Parts: sequence; structure tokens; C-alpha cells
Amino acid sequence: MSDRRAFVRALAAGLLATPFSAAGVPKDNVRRIGWLHLGQPWNLISFRDKLRDLGWIEGRDLVIDARFADNEVRRLPALAAELVELRVDVIVTQTTPAALAAKGATNVIPIVMAGSSNPERIGLVESLARPGGNVTGMTNNPGSGFGTKIVQLLKEAAPRVSRLAVLDRSGAGSGLSEAPPLGVTVITAIANTQAELPAALAVALRERADGLFIPSNGVNEADKQRLADFALTHRFPAIGGSKDLVSAGILMSYWADWGDIRRQTAIYVDKILKGANPGELPVERPSTFELAINLSTARSLHLTIPHALMLRADELFE
Repeated sequence: MSDRRAFVRALAAGLLATPFSAAGVPKDNVRRIGWLHLGQPWNLISFRDKLRDLGWIEGRDLVIDARFADNEVRRLPALAAELVELRVDVIVTQTTPAALAAKGATNVIPIVMAGSSNPERIGLVESLARPGGNVTGMTNNPGSGFGTKIVQLLKEAAPRVSRLAVLDRSGAGSGLSEAPPLGVTVITAIANTQAELPAALAVALRERADGLFIPSNGVNEADKQRLADFALTHRFPAIGGSKDLVSAGILMSYWADWGDIRRQTAIYVDKILKGANPGELPVERPSTFELAINLSTARSLHLTIPHALMLRADELFE
């Protein structure tokens, strides 16, 4: 939270800007990066630090123009059009809706995904190995079998979970939509917007869920406190796709290391700014993952977290 406040202060102070001429146009030797995100203003520290490691210094070599949609999908096309109008050299997108909006706005400017679900399935790229077109970057889908890993971890912490509600967007593909893993019945509860969350949570209750899986997406992240409160109120052991959900109060999370995804994204941007064709840069899956556990929530749910599981955790919350 302190990082977010620091970022917002920096944004307000104009620290995302770079040297401009009197006409408001960057100097000739400065490259321009657009950042498009469905969510609220957030720090880009991992991305910016990696760019600096690669020799790109803000204020000397590049400017980052960030646009945030405050979790309103309908705003994304206009924000993407703004970045196109600014003639940025690269557009970096965070979240699948942002990637789709950028792709809809331009088929010329390179687009680098800083995490997107199923880019091949939804037409962002032709294939992961050969993206074609102007889109490449990182998918946040860990690949087949990851859903089983999610259920396995949750059942290590809460062995009695047998009916798991998955709170996801339509077509997002949580990895749990196939055959129920480890004898767990999977209940799909769809929320494409924050307004749809109450109905999705009602599905979990109506279908007698006794556990909850909350993938990381713009809707769930924007309402993480409501979701954490819901899980605690109904005594659902919950596992999420972001440790921000764990800090809000759910039991645990396991997913890609988002900081590493943003660092990898910077590597793509570096290559493209040096002349690489985005259509020839394979889309990569995440390779590092983080496990976080909220011990206070475990006690509230009368769960005993196995010592071996705690040793595997990257972060423990109290």
C-alpha cells in the first residue's frame, strides 16, 4: 500500500513525464512507452528498474505515458486511442481487456503484454511460439496442470474442501474448468464486472461451496476486500492469484510472480526498441511463482497449516 501511495504521489508530481519541447513533443532521442492498465494507478517499479538495468534512463532515453481505466473496461478503447495518438513506440498492456483494447486500436505499434490470459485462444496472437502481427509478451497462464497444483495446495491447508467455487471472468480459463482435480467438485461463478460480483458470490452459496478460488483479474483485485470479507464471513478457505488478496484476509495465494512478469516485459520492450519484430518474439509463460499464507486467517478458520507448507511459503502474513 505504501508503494501505491508513493506511486500516486509521483504521478501527481509529474514524475512520469520526460523532457518535452515547448510544443509538448518528446525530444528526438527519447523513446516513448505507453502503459495501459484496466486497474487503478499502480507502481511500475519492477518494470522501470529492469529498463534501467538494460540502460534505459527515464528523462534521458525514454518517457512512460501511463493510462489507467479504474476497472472500467468501457474506458479502455479511448485510453488506447490516446496512446496511439501520442505515437508511442511501444504499448505495454496489463490485463487481458487492456491487451484487447490496444490490439483494437492499432495493428502497427508493437504491443507487449505484461500478463494476459489465453492470448492465443482469444486471437491476440497466432500462436505462442510465433505470435505474428504486432503483439507479444508475457501470458500469466502457467500452463496445463496448474489448476491441480492450486487445489493440491488448498487441500494441504484445508483438507475438507470438496466443493470449490471459482470466481472468474467469462472465457478466462482458470485451469479448473476441465475434469475436477483431486476429487474436488468445481463450481463456476462468473463476474465480468464488479456489479456482477454479488450474483457470482450468490452462486457459490447456492451451490454449497466450501472453498473459494479467486484468480487475479481486474474485477477481483478491485474488490479484494469484499471478497476476503465474504470468505471469512462464510468460513471459506480461499486461495487466490495474488498475495494482495492474502493481505486483505483470504487464506493463501499461489500464482506467477507478478514482479518477475513485469521485469520480463521490460526485456521485450528493450528488444523491440532495438529493432526486434514483435511478431517473431515468442510469448513466454511465467517461470517463477509465489506462495503466500495468512496465518491469522488460518487460526480464524481453525486450520492448522502444516509446517512443511509454511516452509515453502515465500511470505507469511499475520
